[in-house]
Amino acid sequence: MRSDLIFGALTHVTNRYKLCQLASKATRKLHKPNTRLQDTTNEVLDRFKDTVPMNTAADPETTAA
Repeated sequence: MRSDLIFGALTHVTNRYKLCQLASKATRKLHKPNTRLQDTTNEVLDRFKDTVPMNTAADPETTAA
């Protein structure tokens, strides 16, 4: 289910807005013609669940002290 994928992806991306932005960008880049957009989105969220999709050192919240 997609909600399980979203909650799994939130372990690496704590901000839901950032997660939506990253997922939409990744879906646009990874989408292949003649496939369903929903399947591509699920694949992106599954990848986010397994890996960290953004560099935490580049995060302005962690670098500003």
